[in-house]
Amino acid sequence: MLRERNHTIESPMELEDIINFGAHDIRSDAFLSACRETLDRTGVLALPGFIRDGAMSVMRAEAEAGRPKAYFCTQEHSVYLAENPDYPKDHAANRPVVSSKGCICDDDVPEASPLRTLYDSEDFRAFIKGVTGEASLHPYADPLSSINIHYAERGQELGWHFDNSSFAITLLIQKPDAGSRFEYVTNLRNAEAGEMNYAGVAALLDGETTPDVLEMEPGTLVLFRGRNSIHRVSPNESDRTRMLAVLAYNAEPGVSLSETARMTFYGRLS
Repeated sequence: MLRERNHTIESPMELEDIINFGAHDIRSDAFLSACRETLDRTGVLALPGFIRDGAMSVMRAEAEAGRPKAYFCTQEHSVYLAENPDYPKDHAANRPVVSSKGCICDDDVPEASPLRTLYDSEDFRAFIKGVTGEASLHPYADPLSSINIHYAERGQELGWHFDNSSFAITLLIQKPDAGSRFEYVTNLRNAEAGEMNYAGVAALLDGETTPDVLEMEPGTLVLFRGRNSIHRVSPNESDRTRMLAVLAYNAEPGVSLSETARMTFYGRLS
């Protein structure tokens, strides 16, 4: 059942008009197994051309139309996303990096958007569960956090960090003409074992470690395990806005992003 929004509800596209099943048959057990093996082995799964051209055109137009509503902010944070009082400010645990971006929230994504059809699809959700090993996936209970579209204008970036979540799902909608490289170092820490690898983080921040770069074009779906793999998006070096959809699920139903996080990332609670 379609959720009520404050805008006109149009007929959504069919899933076959959104996903390029010829190249990425998410209903195939063999394809799912191959994707799971890649994610388990490398920590990243990139599926180029996952979205059909017609659906990509709609997503791009929707993202452009939504940009005036975006909440833009700049934040200083450590790569661990929380300050550690046991160490000084210039220690790797606390050394500041900067993230700056704009964002529109789930309630600003049109009801008939191909993004929403994809997000709500049982076939897509079953594919994500099979690849990640999650037993169940649920949308956020709050009206803001399930589908987000991020915008990076010239000079904006996502600073080095580890994720709190076990995996992230992103879909590139528009690529800038230069910059905005997704850079990462796999398994730089072991959060589960409490091993933060401050020396390795310091070496990266000091430019002594060369990260991997994930090349992607619009329409690429990416699953990334970022809890132990540090990553960033370098500054946009062009006048073309980077636009990226983030599809977020929870392992349990009824979960909301905290009010503090919503105010920080979205500038509002609802």
